[in-house]
Amino acid sequence: MARLAYTREELLADHPYASRQEEAGYLLHGGFDADGKYISPRTLYRWPAIRAWEAAARARGVEIIDSSQSLLARGNYPNTEQQGFLLANGLGQTFWNSLSITGLLEARGKILTLGPCADFQEIVEGDISETATGHLNKGLLLAHGLDEAGNPESGEGGHDSMWFAVRDMLFGRHAYPHAKVPPSVGRPQNGRAFPQLPENHENWILLLMNLLMVEIRAEAFFGFCTHVMRDPRNFRDRRDIAAHAADLVDRIRDDEQPHVGYLTVVMSELRSFTFKGADGSRIAGKQIIDPVWKAMVQWHSVANFDWDRAEKRKELEALLGTRPNGAELVRNFHALEQKEAA
Repeated sequence: MARLAYTREELLADHPYASRQEEAGYLLHGGFDADGKYISPRTLYRWPAIRAWEAAARARGVEIIDSSQSLLARGNYPNTEQQGFLLANGLGQTFWNSLSITGLLEARGKILTLGPCADFQEIVEGDISETATGHLNKGLLLAHGLDEAGNPESGEGGHDSMWFAVRDMLFGRHAYPHAKVPPSVGRPQNGRAFPQLPENHENWILLLMNLLMVEIRAEAFFGFCTHVMRDPRNFRDRRDIAAHAADLVDRIRDDEQPHVGYLTVVMSELRSFTFKGADGSRIAGKQIIDPVWKAMVQWHSVANFDWDRAEKRKELEALLGTRPNGAELVRNFHALEQKEAA
């Protein structure tokens, strides 16, 4: 029978690397085996643990929630053809900004390293010590935060630095001014979502939901980036470099898979738990979580995307409009979106 209990040290443990990862002047987490294959950081025990918790949940009859790309109702904007069009017309800053902002948003993952999560054992009936939820404070959240924001103790950069390395490979470190970062990528909440539960526990459930949807959306962005980088029409003067930058994005994608994995299991477990209400009542997890999760998916995959697309569309129209043949460029740019839709 697979192990279901792990220590903090185990969930943070690395594989033995033959060499470490360093790109574009950045010392990065993770490393390579003797054959040069990339191995994600902190996955020696973390991946086996996530798979064991999921298998155990399924054996208990727990329904594992859908965390696939099918949740996303929209594609990337601009799409890959439009991004290639922007690059061909000297508007590389648009892609530079996307890469820079992604790196800066990844750095916000540091919040997961700063303090303990709410203890769900306090409000859940039954023992959860051998579940993913029971390990949130035993290394799962800390590993996630270190993956995203790097480890100041070792000096290794995380995904923040990896995205900056990708950007610098493609354009150079100081090719354009700093990009503006959006204030938040989480769904805003008006009022209490789970008034039956303590507010600290509610806040953590909402954070975990937002994190999972951000990770799912990130997977679509990975595909967009690698397609743009590997398209032979783009970065023609540095094809080898662009191909290597795409490889680095694939490493980030590998690193993110355990995040989707454990968050999927945690949300599935939370739905399956019976919560103890403040008034002594017993509350089925799915009864309170499902409506909020449905709204979270809708916001991330449709409402927020449509708002963001409208804002980007205005910015890109303004950029293209500054060119002598601006009106024609705008028409051609929009036609590429219509072509993809068709």
